[in-house]
Amino acid sequence: MRERQIKWLLHISILLLSLLTVFVFFRIYDVWAPLFLMIKAILVPFLISGFITYLLHPVIEKLHRTGVPRSLSILIIYLLFFGVIGYGFYRGIPVLISQLRDLSENFPRLSITYNDWIKTIHTHTNNWPEGVHERIDLMFQQTEEWLAKTVEKVINGLRGILDYMLLLAIIPFLVFYMLKDYELLKRTSWYLTPRKWRNPARKFLKDIDHSLGNYIRGQLLVCFIIGALAFVSLWFFNIKYPLILGLVIGITNIIPYFGPLIGAIPALIIAATMSGKSIMVVIIIIVVLQFLEGNILGPLIVGRSLHMHPIIIMLALLAGGEIAGVLGMMLAVPIVVILRVVIMHLVEIKRKH
Repeated sequence: MRERQIKWLLHISILLLSLLTVFVFFRIYDVWAPLFLMIKAILVPFLISGFITYLLHPVIEKLHRTGVPRSLSILIIYLLFFGVIGYGFYRGIPVLISQLRDLSENFPRLSITYNDWIKTIHTHTNNWPEGVHERIDLMFQQTEEWLAKTVEKVINGLRGILDYMLLLAIIPFLVFYMLKDYELLKRTSWYLTPRKWRNPARKFLKDIDHSLGNYIRGQLLVCFIIGALAFVSLWFFNIKYPLILGLVIGITNIIPYFGPLIGAIPALIIAATMSGKSIMVVIIIIVVLQFLEGNILGPLIVGRSLHMHPIIIMLALLAGGEIAGVLGMMLAVPIVVILRVVIMHLVEIKRKH
């Protein structure tokens, strides 16, 4: 009994010391901030390169299994991936800047339309229960705050990209060598990992890849297709700012269930400043795109790779939205999948001991 009490005191002491260390660490932020920024500047290209390598490697393996030499497979997929991205930046950035400039000039008009919508919704919900009415007002207030922060982050992000252009330029080279020496990197990681952790770590990473890898690759491909189709459709029907709206619709489509609704709001606000016909066109485009995703692209590309009940996914999305807004909703499903694998492995380890 005494040994058990000593053990508990030891655990509590370690926890308190850990919390104190974290507290002191953040209190001396000004001391270690320059070092942190330098490490961040170095690590970010490696992390992005690692993620791209993770996405492309299975495609290269599939192409290699058809009989194409591995080096040629890497070169083909590598050139296709970065060629499409490079061409997209080359042709898209000038158009995007032009549309952003035009959007900023017409923002007062959009703001008036948005405020009219808010007043209409407020008038039609006056008779609703007070709690529901307050919740709707709070939702719109949070949306406005998120939009303002997002615009500021985008502007700062564009400036940041220019600052880190040289570092980002090495990403294609890092990806090429990571893909080329993929097996060597795996073997190096294997030997650097302590012997007793090797098999559990390999099984853990394999389970995460099995649960999450296909979902991420499939979802990104679906979002790219939906965004491209949205851009072409909006451009064809002469809706303003098709590239901006296509990007918003494609990015928000990462969020299951709620993403299409979030992505449709900016398109509807812009269409409302044009005509009633434009609103109907946008509604039809959004409905058709969601039908394609739900009945063709989703089942064909993503499938049921998550093996999670929709209720769990929705709860995760709500929690992610409450914690970190739209970004939290984007990351909610991958985080829940990883937590599920972690819990399964912890239960298995406890059962063995």
